Amino acid sequence: MTFSGLVSQLLEIVLALAFAPLLTGWVNQWRAWLQNRSAPGLLQPYRLLHKLFNKDSVVAETASPIFRIAPYIVFACMALVCGIAPTLSTDLPLAPAADAIALVGLFALARVFISLAAMDIGTSFGTLGARREMLVGFLAEPALLMVLFSASLITQSTSLANIVESLAHAPFAIYPSLAVAGVAFTFVSLAENARIPVDNPATHLELTMIHEALILEYSGRHLALIEWAASLKLFAYSCIGLALFFPWGIANADTPLVMILAVPVLVAKLAVGGMLLALIETINAKMRLFRVPEFLATAFLLAVIALLVHVLLGA
Repeated sequence: MTFSGLVSQLLEIVLALAFAPLLTGWVNQWRAWLQNRSAPGLLQPYRLLHKLFNKDSVVAETASPIFRIAPYIVFACMALVCGIAPTLSTDLPLAPAADAIALVGLFALARVFISLAAMDIGTSFGTLGARREMLVGFLAEPALLMVLFSASLITQSTSLANIVESLAHAPFAIYPSLAVAGVAFTFVSLAENARIPVDNPATHLELTMIHEALILEYSGRHLALIEWAASLKLFAYSCIGLALFFPWGIANADTPLVMILAVPVLVAKLAVGGMLLALIETINAKMRLFRVPEFLATAFLLAVIALLVHVLLGA
């Protein structure tokens, strides 16, 4: 590992840690504007993290070590995903680790620990949220794998870096399989990030919440790490989607200067993506929990159709 590669890898991780709350604030702003409400400040997520980090954590007497270490594991998993995903460049020291199965495995590892921590205290809301979270994950992970496999058939590689590099530097072509896979990826991204129509990130209504039920017992720095990890997860999914379906502007070198030049392109794409996410959440309503399996089954079927389109038609 060269010194330049190490600096570039750290630059990508630091960029994700710094920009993830900003993306969340941007989405919240546009969501409020589209709903004709007063929008919170763009830096509100940073203020929230600062407030939580300066508060003491209250831990139940019956909490096991799993409850205490879960926020750190979840945060580390999301930070690692942002480090191995081709956000700014496809030629980084951790790029070979960005295999499709490894990527989905990191998301699954974070889900398992946050669900175990929610059940650890023994509250009814925590157990309810954990069961719902595992249901969503059980249905979303196969769909995400099929989306990544559909893209891997085009480049004959399951490495995300190789897929993005091949698509970004190949002659411009329209792949119907990628278009269908993009719709499936959008469905999965909404479900995995607890966004409408699957979940409402702003609700605390016990009958409908999923993500919020998992973190009701957390406070202080533990809650700050989980909220930061949620922003990192949204940032990671956004960057993976942009890298797969809009790969132009991603550098293919590990020099910090080249990567810095790729930052404005990434910011512009994330800004447009955040606006579209807010629009999707505004024009849709929260669906009933019993409809979520149908929603994610549709995503899986679309991903399978994308794979079959490429196998049968080669497009």
